Amino acid sequence: MGGTELSPVIRVALVDDHEVVRIGLKSLIDHQPDLTVVGDYATGAAAVTAIPHAADVVVLDVRLPDLNGFAVCHQLKQLDGGLHVIMLTSFGQDEMVMDAINAGASGYLLKEARGHTVIEGIRTVAQGGSLFSPEVTATLLRRLKLGQSPRDPVESLNQTEHQVLLYISQGKTNREIGALLFLSEKTIKHYVSSILSKLGYTRRAEAAAHFARFQADHPLQ
Repeated sequence: MGGTELSPVIRVALVDDHEVVRIGLKSLIDHQPDLTVVGDYATGAAAVTAIPHAADVVVLDVRLPDLNGFAVCHQLKQLDGGLHVIMLTSFGQDEMVMDAINAGASGYLLKEARGHTVIEGIRTVAQGGSLFSPEVTATLLRRLKLGQSPRDPVESLNQTEHQVLLYISQGKTNREIGALLFLSEKTIKHYVSSILSKLGYTRRAEAAAHFARFQADHPLQ
């Protein structure tokens, strides 16, 4: 008499700086017989330290207080190639979708996605599949239809914005940047706001991390 072989439980890690989001996702996931949350983290640094080889799927927020979510995804994939990452975010800009794909994410969902969509998404990527919301899929199809290669938003910056971003990546303040470019601190603040808007970030550190990745991929820029 043969017994029924049980499927292994999928280990899920959560990374989001909002505690209420982590609690809600944990409750949702732990009610599934084939899923279990093995850890939840509020920062990218904690996630990179604890998650590799301890989870099968990571549900990862794009915006974290310490590290860029795409950079965290890239580091996790470097440390554990078998890890599957779903980026979960409130933002669906084209460039951010492409950043997620370039970082090695298996899926990208908007936070307004229904609970069952997240659950099924976890199961899908755990089996090696890919998961993208209808909005994200439309973006990818539009790119393919137009024959466009992914364009980094850094390339949309004008010459002065590019120079300001370079100085931001070097840790310089607005006043220091203004002195170097012979511009007022108020003018530099305006440029910084424009840069953050074009890159889709709210923090200088996020823009600096993105620029570092851009320079690594475009060494002659």
